[in-house]
Amino acid sequence: MKPLLALFGFCLFAQTAHAGPNINIGTVYDYMDGDKSTYLKRVFNGGDSTAFVKVNILEILYDADGKSREVPLQASTDGAARDGLMASPARLIVPANGMQGTRLLYMGEREHERYFRVRFVPVVPEKEDEFAVSVEEREAYREALSAGVTVLAGYGAVFFVRPKDARFASEIENDKANYRIRNNGNTVVVIDEFKDCSVSNEQDCMPTTKHHILAGRSFQFEKQAGREYRFTLIEGQSSKKLDVKG
Repeated sequence: MKPLLALFGFCLFAQTAHAGPNINIGTVYDYMDGDKSTYLKRVFNGGDSTAFVKVNILEILYDADGKSREVPLQASTDGAARDGLMASPARLIVPANGMQGTRLLYMGEREHERYFRVRFVPVVPEKEDEFAVSVEEREAYREALSAGVTVLAGYGAVFFVRPKDARFASEIENDKANYRIRNNGNTVVVIDEFKDCSVSNEQDCMPTTKHHILAGRSFQFEKQAGREYRFTLIEGQSSKKLDVKG
């Protein structure tokens, strides 16, 4: 049983500081419905100093074998994505114990579903980073990060852009040995809070997982005697709790 998408990107940048920013992006999976073209993503800073955050976007492409690769988006001379997802603003200054938002704007065709990796990377601002801070403010920030050791942690969310005419058509096959859900629609289906537990011992459970079934793909698991499988099947705004006995 293998997840179809990696959970999230995570990167660490070690800098010298005794205290610093600590960002949080909330959910690591986000979905844009077929009738929407913008999505507000919030970045929280639970640290005790300002966070300077770059927003970088790559498109996730899948080949026929289900292998993925991430490629840069082509940009026009003004920096806007010609065909894909862009963030406005792409540079965030998030105050300590505060929040800032960036609006993710999709431009392009909506005939099929597309996938993007949106990275939120905290940095020490440099002149070329285009943050709206003066030279004096940059130097003061750098000096404030020179008292000890701080880790600047960056996070990546997976962003799904559903097609304009999203269609859900999940087909369930439940035989004696296996349980399978095939996505015959044209947009992603989510298996949320998948739990594999012993019927006789509620404490005997595998780690709870989340899975995405891309269009044309399947999710399945082998049923074991004495085990119970509970999860929520999410199709857009509709959700259904399912309970399967081994």
